[in-house]
Amino acid sequence: MLSHVIDTISVWAIPSLVAFIPFYGWLKGLAIFDVFVEGAAEGFAMALKTLPFLVGILVALNVFQVSGALDAVIGLLAKPLGYVGVPAAVVPLILVRPLSGGAAMGIVTGILQRYGPDSFVGQLASTLQGSTDTTFYVLTLYFGTVAIRKTRYALAVALIGDLAGFVAAVVLSHWLYR
Repeated sequence: MLSHVIDTISVWAIPSLVAFIPFYGWLKGLAIFDVFVEGAAEGFAMALKTLPFLVGILVALNVFQVSGALDAVIGLLAKPLGYVGVPAAVVPLILVRPLSGGAAMGIVTGILQRYGPDSFVGQLASTLQGSTDTTFYVLTLYFGTVAIRKTRYALAVALIGDLAGFVAAVVLSHWLYR
């Protein structure tokens, strides 16, 4: 019964919100279409503003991968991380996740296809994928878009947060899935 109620709510949540917001604006006396067009124009301008930063981070990531630097770092970290319970198969995910969500999802997909979703490696990879965000992508895109040039400690704090997320994912995965 509860499952049916939750399913019904989840099916109707987004359409209800999409209908409610314009209705609420209309009740407030707003010119709904004009406000929508104004917002769309601002969104388009923002997309144009973010495009150079997006291209920059994607090119940097590609250079990092194609140059062999990623493979070299993976080779250096695989054995020491293995001693603390991190399988070699997830080391690329730990390195790529802060850089690119799409590349990280590709790694997770490959792990799940090779080891299976119910294997420890598959469960750890899934947990790692959800434990952090794409730090460099977010910082580059958001700070670049609003023209923040002096990021101070933002990168260091974000990478410490990534490390904490990875450590927590590994510890919890060993606790829950082993």
